Amino acid sequence: MQRRARQRASELGVSLAEYFRRLVARDLTRPRAKIKADRIFDLGNSGGSDVAKDKDSMIAESLDVLPRRGRRP
Repeated sequence: MQRRARQRASELGVSLAEYFRRLVARDLTRPRAKIKADRIFDLGNSGGSDVAKDKDSMIAESLDVLPRRGRRP
C-alpha cells in the first residue's frame, strides 16, 4: 500500500507527506452522509416476540442457560 501511495504521489508531482495531507484534508472536509433512521425499521421478523413487554422473562431465560460457575449472584 505504501509503494502504491508513493507511486501515486509521484504521479501527482508531490511528496508522500503532501499526498497524505491532501487525503486527510479531503476526508475531513467531506460532508457526512445523512443517515435516514427509517432504514433500520422493518428489516426482519421478530417471530412475534415483544422485547418491551417480555424483557424481564427474556433476561431470566438467558441467565438460566448460562453456566453457574463465574456467574455473579
